[in-house]
Amino acid sequence: MPQVRVLIMGAAGRDFHNFNVYFRDNADYNVVAFTATQIPNIEGRRYPSELAGKLYPQGIPIFPETDLVKLIRELQVDQVVFAYSDVSHEYVMHKASAVLAAGADFRLMGGKATMLKSVKPIVAICAVRTGSGKSQTTRRVVSILRNLGHQVVSIRHPMPYGDLVKQAVQRYATFADLDKYECTIEEREEYEPHIDLGAVIYAGVDYERILRQAEQEADMIVWDGGNNDLPFYQPDLHIVVDDPHRPGHDLTYHPGEANLRSANLIVINKIDTANRDDIAIVRRNIKTVNPQAIVVEAASPIFVDDPAAIAGKNVLIIEDGPTLTHGEMKYGAGVIAAQRFGAANIIDPRPYAVGTLAEAYQKYPNTGAVLPAMGYGGQQVADLEATIERTPCDLVLSATPIDLTRVLKVNRPMQRVRYELQEIGQPSLADVLKQKYPS
Repeated sequence: MPQVRVLIMGAAGRDFHNFNVYFRDNADYNVVAFTATQIPNIEGRRYPSELAGKLYPQGIPIFPETDLVKLIRELQVDQVVFAYSDVSHEYVMHKASAVLAAGADFRLMGGKATMLKSVKPIVAICAVRTGSGKSQTTRRVVSILRNLGHQVVSIRHPMPYGDLVKQAVQRYATFADLDKYECTIEEREEYEPHIDLGAVIYAGVDYERILRQAEQEADMIVWDGGNNDLPFYQPDLHIVVDDPHRPGHDLTYHPGEANLRSANLIVINKIDTANRDDIAIVRRNIKTVNPQAIVVEAASPIFVDDPAAIAGKNVLIIEDGPTLTHGEMKYGAGVIAAQRFGAANIIDPRPYAVGTLAEAYQKYPNTGAVLPAMGYGGQQVADLEATIERTPCDLVLSATPIDLTRVLKVNRPMQRVRYELQEIGQPSLADVLKQKYPS
């Protein structure tokens, strides 16, 4: 039988993982290209031969997704694998229709083909959408398991924005490690909170190697998911966070609905700030597609160092970048903090945006009057600094998970907005984890 010629559509995460675990050493297939979207500056590069394996001594080219149909024809592609997350079902089927019209098969890969197994118990934290509250849920789970006496190591969904060979296996235990690996703002947002906890977190590109190294120093592993992607590892307990700020998205986004259907435990987050009717929609959706799941209700209360300093001020709000862009949220904890603590005005940064930040607003026109903390490279960090300086405000409220003053150099006073998960009522996460993983 001739080899099946494959193109993998991705965003420098799930696509590389699917290749590594299924296609890399599989002589029945020839992966002729990746396409990339969502991540700046990834197209035009190659998946390196050092990671691609003996069947690909020249590596594999990465093209922009806009060239998809042309590539199918020019490279004689037989099968297209869709391998990225946090997109609507309609979006996925539009891509499928374009692929089918070009003459290729369209494929989605599930857990049986792509989830690696561990010799240690794995708790996976995923979500129905970006920005639902995975990060604070993960921190809460790690803290509970450590309090139960377990040696816990987290593994984060990939964010490989630099040299892929150097990033194959990354271990973060200190702030110096963030500098060692030249982390972007987006990477720091995911790793720094774990370091603040005194915990270890791994990430990278080759998740088989990452898993085997993490197993050497842990008796339990927590999968810290990205976007609303499926876990890369077979979980013993699959926790999925649902978001009543976006009711109905849990059944209309890929692969968030798959997460909702496969969850053992579902956290309905943000019930302290969500509309009661929207919470009811989420509860109804869970009951419809996964009535056996344990449901935990939770809030994500916010904290600031000096609430009085916010009152009466004209504030610029910085929120988590991906949550605002492909996550489609118009606000987050920063806006809630400004309103709660009496800010006079929230200043719209869009008229003052420069460079890549101005381009981001054009690409994601539904972003609200807030500034996404985008910093995928040096130029974006510089543009972020310049946009902050140009925006006429008294105070900057930064609601990203990290201390931006470690990365940015600005002359505006800045205050952090923090948020943690707080279960309401019973069962709690502690109740479930203590029963499943007793000390």
